[in-house]
Amino acid sequence: MKMRFAVPALAAILMAPAAMWAQAGGAAAPASATKIGVIDVQVAITSTAEGKQAAAELQSQFAPRQTELTNMQKQMEDIQTRLRTGQTTLSDDEKARLGREGEQLQRTYQRRSQDAQDDFNEAQREIVDRIGRRMIDVLNKYSRDNGYSIILDRSGQASPVIFAANSIDVTQEIIRLFDQSYPVKASTAAPRTQTAPRTPAPAKPAAPQQ
Repeated sequence: MKMRFAVPALAAILMAPAAMWAQAGGAAAPASATKIGVIDVQVAITSTAEGKQAAAELQSQFAPRQTELTNMQKQMEDIQTRLRTGQTTLSDDEKARLGREGEQLQRTYQRRSQDAQDDFNEAQREIVDRIGRRMIDVLNKYSRDNGYSIILDRSGQASPVIFAANSIDVTQEIIRLFDQSYPVKASTAAPRTQTAPRTPAPAKPAAPQQ
């Protein structure tokens, strides 16, 4: 199992209807004055400095669990290889023992793999939720300042956008404005690694008395 940082459609995460991307104001603008833009929210979230930093920290946080799962996979493959190559040389008792060991390892792997994936998805959802809500504020201000009547999210599979010219895509501009509004700080969290306990240096022998 490989855990990757992926952003689902923002509508499912933030419950933000298309109206949230609309220009604030009273009466609707005349049809002739309608200004429409599009944004790829998935690209925007993962391309911000905060999104990149969060993705790197998430991968670092879950790296030990990924390594554990990879090692368990290798153990299961090793058992299968021993059973396959030892069909004529292993005793029935040894085959049965290896079979039980493999089944137990498989159950443990499935349980830990699911737990890791659930925890990863939840941590990722919290990141997307945090960045997405800030991005709504940036996008709403940008829409008002630049006279947009509506900006559509083109990232979801159910997006109504079939085609959009590059000239009306505001994704890169929103990324730039987001990074200006929410600059990231250098991460102080170091990856969690197991380090061997330090062995104290041997004491220097005392100088012989004269």
